[in-house]
Amino acid sequence: MPTEIHHFVSGARVSGRSDRTAPCFNPATGEQSGIVPLASAVEVGSAVAAAKQAFPAWAETPPLRRARILNRFLRLCEERTDQLAAVITAEHGKVLSDAAGEIQRGLEVVEFATGIPQLLKGEITENVGTRVDSHSLRQPLGVVAGITPFNFPAMVPMWMFPVAIACGNCFILKPSERDPSASLLMAEWLIEAGLPAGVFNVVHGDKEAVDALLHHPDVQAVSFVGSTPIARYIYGTAALQGKRAQALGGAKNHMIVMPDADLDQAADALMGAAYGSAGERCMAISVAVPVGEQTAERLLEKLVPRVSALKVGPGTDPESEMGPLVTRQHRDKVSAYIDQGVAEGAELVVDGRGLSLQGYENGYFLGGTLFDRVTPDMTIYKEEIFGPVLAIARAPDYATAARMINEHEFGNGTAIFTRDGDAARDFAHAIQVGMVGINVPIPVPMAFHSFGGWKASLFGDHHMHGPEGVRFYTRLKTITSRWPTGIRAGADFVMPTLG
Repeated sequence: MPTEIHHFVSGARVSGRSDRTAPCFNPATGEQSGIVPLASAVEVGSAVAAAKQAFPAWAETPPLRRARILNRFLRLCEERTDQLAAVITAEHGKVLSDAAGEIQRGLEVVEFATGIPQLLKGEITENVGTRVDSHSLRQPLGVVAGITPFNFPAMVPMWMFPVAIACGNCFILKPSERDPSASLLMAEWLIEAGLPAGVFNVVHGDKEAVDALLHHPDVQAVSFVGSTPIARYIYGTAALQGKRAQALGGAKNHMIVMPDADLDQAADALMGAAYGSAGERCMAISVAVPVGEQTAERLLEKLVPRVSALKVGPGTDPESEMGPLVTRQHRDKVSAYIDQGVAEGAELVVDGRGLSLQGYENGYFLGGTLFDRVTPDMTIYKEEIFGPVLAIARAPDYATAARMINEHEFGNGTAIFTRDGDAARDFAHAIQVGMVGINVPIPVPMAFHSFGGWKASLFGDHHMHGPEGVRFYTRLKTITSRWPTGIRAGADFVMPTLG
């Protein structure tokens, strides 16, 4: 029997009250594993009310005490990584080692957030005028919300809520309904760590729940990670409601391979960056740009046998290098992109369609796929596929390769593999992308830096986690003070000065 998934409000799991639900599946078997409630606007309102009620006391809790609670949560997650990873694999499909890696990267943000007493320190200037002092401080916003995607059901929420609650806010998480259970485990462990009820809440749902969060007057800010069309909608709707918003959208990440690159290293990098997590990540490298025909041919010689030999299987199998895609619909969508690439004239070198595994015939599997001679006018070059599909787009020289990246709609992540310091420096300086790797294929910043792209990959002024996260989840207040001793009596009728 499918398991009933719950919301999490005021420190406890609660059943859905609407009559709308969605199925949750095990991607490796195709069997339904859960029933997810889709929250109504009333249910979202209940979660917001719980967070609003908890906010005054939480905002007044000293930052050091907040940090200690997050520290306890960090330890619980470290001790129970295998449990959380198993839940992720069961609902998402990624291999267990990848799920564990996702958790580790998320916990690095928790660890960063435990430094909140230092991060919230303000500034002071004495004697900005005669016997006048000014100081600044950062205060929490109130109730904030996070809307997260299916591909990282633990890591992406942890990009958001640790910094938000460390800053003194109360948080409502709307995870993907495709793999919702990881969020409930984290919610329970936060309570076990000592987080007061109502500070962290989880509501499941679809567009109705999202719109309820966007329009609720007590939600002060919204964080989002997902596709560009929805990111644009989230940002525009939130802004019209006067809310602060950061909305991370799609990506089409290129990796330039220069003629002087270590091609074994470049091939290793592409295998992990293109096919890890079945390509279902916004930092996946989906376009390799070898510079020069000879570079392209040598790179293909190394890639083709490795892509053909990828070990695809259920995420629970320790020998699997790549698991299934998250849903049947998404698997079929990625297959349709492969069909379109062939129809538009790209050379299909390795075809991952039609993969069937004994004992898992109903799973959502797709083999690694490799295209060559892809050009910028093709759909598989322009659009984010979000699957195990790597395109080789040849460039005659470095200038052409860099121009291809700069002219693309997205600007999330990119990389260059080279031994040439001059080329690497020019690339880092001139490329119009938010996160850049030099001989690093997936340049996801560490937690004490901030994550975010440019162009259609980010809507909003702040990147996620790191110092930008602290700025996003707080308001700046500046206080200027003068005490009565020596102040001349009488009213001023001009703009006051402090001289």
